[in-house]
Amino acid sequence: MMKAKELRAMEVAELEKKVADLKKDLFFLRMQHASNQLDNPVKIAAVKKDIARIKTIIRENETAI
Repeated sequence: MMKAKELRAMEVAELEKKVADLKKDLFFLRMQHASNQLDNPVKIAAVKKDIARIKTIIRENETAI
């Protein structure tokens, strides 16, 4: 889980790259869940929340300018 304070210190390009990586992770977690190979399904919710947190910070940066 990423902390908002850490994310606010990052540049927008880094945040967008992080979102892309998390979306890939989410895809693979969903694939594992569908094939009953996922040990902890709570990871899916955690990744989704991290994506939302990063997108919120990106939007904050856009409106601050």
